[in-house]
Amino acid sequence: MGPSALFGLQSPSLCFSSTITKFSTPAESLPSKKCKNPIANAVTACMAASPPVAPPSVCLGFKNLMETFTVDVYRAEGRPLNVPLMAPFTIASSRLDRVENVAIRVELSNGCVGWGEAPILPHVTSEDQLTALAKAAEACLFLKQSSGKTLGLVLDEISGILPGHSFASVRAGIEMALIDAVANSIGTPLWRLFGGFSNAITTDITIPIVSPTEAAELASKYRAQGFKTLKLKVGKNLTADIQVLQAIRTVHPDCSFILDANEGYKSEEAIHVLEKLHEMEVTPILFEQPVHRDDWKGLGYVSDVARNKYGVSVAADESCRSLGDVKKIAKENLAHVINIKLAKVGVLGALEIIDLARASGIDLMIGGMVETRLAMGFAGNLAAGLGCFKFIDLDTPLLLAEDPVIGGYEASGPIYNFSNARGHGGFLHWDNIA
Repeated sequence: MGPSALFGLQSPSLCFSSTITKFSTPAESLPSKKCKNPIANAVTACMAASPPVAPPSVCLGFKNLMETFTVDVYRAEGRPLNVPLMAPFTIASSRLDRVENVAIRVELSNGCVGWGEAPILPHVTSEDQLTALAKAAEACLFLKQSSGKTLGLVLDEISGILPGHSFASVRAGIEMALIDAVANSIGTPLWRLFGGFSNAITTDITIPIVSPTEAAELASKYRAQGFKTLKLKVGKNLTADIQVLQAIRTVHPDCSFILDANEGYKSEEAIHVLEKLHEMEVTPILFEQPVHRDDWKGLGYVSDVARNKYGVSVAADESCRSLGDVKKIAKENLAHVINIKLAKVGVLGALEIIDLARASGIDLMIGGMVETRLAMGFAGNLAAGLGCFKFIDLDTPLLLAEDPVIGGYEASGPIYNFSNARGHGGFLHWDNIA
């Protein structure tokens, strides 16, 4: 299915005021040429020629934009984006000591710039950094040769260059950057472009696989910062997992838990964890990917027992890497929640999956790999604009030792506010990451 047929999303509104907010970001974020805004100019001329009434309302929903906006890319490039972590990030399937992602910069001929990010997470994303850089270069070359095509057609052809799960992370980064550049062109923040439900979200925060003492220290810190939902990485050692849960419960007794096993348990082990928690009088609000991604029978079994015996919802994450996976999950009642990650399916793929999941009565979660505020800002705007996510897990920038992103959303503990005038508002000092 091509992009033009997508996005029958039941978002509150796809129409918004065409009033353009003054752009006042630091000089480093400005494009090399003046960012001309033809829509803003047309609206200004219309208002100047008319009596002083309310500004006209222009329907600029994403679907409409895909069909009407003509893309003309002046520059496009991908570069390594390497950032240290505050501490090693360990999950059941891998350990990460530093972020080694790929940043994407797209500049349109009107001077407007968009930014994206392709995250690299071993054993989860298919690409390594060298592969991602090579595929990004291929896609960027195509973008520079795509003058005169609609946004929808360009994105459709990008899906052909970077197909399926194998290149989903790079595809997501390219899509982010191009959509961000277009949003900048029309003077619209991304949360409005994606529906306008809200301009803020509240995220959980993740505690990786660590000792009970370290977990308690982190939980105490996060409690002081206002985080009410903790996502715990489990699945590597059943006994240690229970000890960590007990330690966290002691220092943050009122927190809500999400358990994320990252495929680490056998189905009977996952049920045993729920039994132990039940004895502790602890009910997680979500149990994410308890079994291996291909263990469909085990996923369905854990989901059935978790919901009917313990009142716990189960989310499919690694098991959901395509629209076909969602169809299987919905048809066979294998999970109660789908975790959307742009790096698994791309931006357009995510919107397709969201549409299908909502039509099937499956709840939604939005998460990420280990990304900077470039990718998290885009995903956060998407979540805020659509307003359809029951669980929000967009915390990974808080785990980084440095923040290379300038501008973008403002974080106050677990709350992200998207106050920028257009796009997602974040950018990099490009020459500093060469």
